[in-house]
Amino acid sequence: MAKKVSTKKAETEAQEAPVVLRPDADVAVEKRLVALYTLQSVDSEIDKIKIIRGELPQAVQDLEDEIAGLHTRIDNFTAEIKETEAANKTRLAEIDEHNEQIKKYQKQQDNVRNNREFESLNKEIEFQQLEIQLCERKNKEGKAHVSELKQHIEAAKVLLENREKDLDAKREELTSITAETEKDEERLRKMSAEQEQFIDERYLTAYKRIRNAARNGLAVVQIDRDSCGGCFSNIPPQRQMEIKMHKKVIVCENCGRILVDSDIAAKAKANLEK
Repeated sequence: MAKKVSTKKAETEAQEAPVVLRPDADVAVEKRLVALYTLQSVDSEIDKIKIIRGELPQAVQDLEDEIAGLHTRIDNFTAEIKETEAANKTRLAEIDEHNEQIKKYQKQQDNVRNNREFESLNKEIEFQQLEIQLCERKNKEGKAHVSELKQHIEAAKVLLENREKDLDAKREELTSITAETEKDEERLRKMSAEQEQFIDERYLTAYKRIRNAARNGLAVVQIDRDSCGGCFSNIPPQRQMEIKMHKKVIVCENCGRILVDSDIAAKAKANLEK
């Protein structure tokens, strides 16, 4: 008797359960979704290659920038030394002129007619002597500055030599890694460009925008355990049904990533294996 009741209950539930008929997918949309997921898969592989390289490209760029800065610093110091030495040379010539003026005034003192003329010439001599002292003091400061600049140049050259060695080592390491992955990356970039041809400009722009904003570079993700494969927020059953219909491109309401189902993922995988 219990068996009959159970069977009758199952039949009733089967009659009451709604029958969901999936309409035919929009072929154009489906192709677009497959192309988007294929593009994402290819770009993710390129990202893995970049991870293998690590921070080497940036390290090489930083060293190149630092070396360029050191060259500029050395050039600036060298130019400043030439400028300071030229100024010192000019002041030496001025000292000679002042000495000539002193001799001239001293000679004139031998022929003065009164004390006032003598005192006037004496003041001129004192003035020339002060000018000589000023020039000598500036030349002394200039020589000290030149000596200091030369020390800075030597320190910069030592640092430059070390940085150039570091750069050579980093470049060699980067070249080695690049050589290992260059063919794969070239193949993947070609595939990426091919897939972009099958995607409308607005969807491609949206894909790149989302991808650039995402920390992991994922713009197109598959539903995994009823959740978005990007931000892991729950996807309602009705939304999942719409995604499986392939009628339109649907994005995650939480993170904005484009969502696809396992069917699209499988077709994209087959697409890559061709």
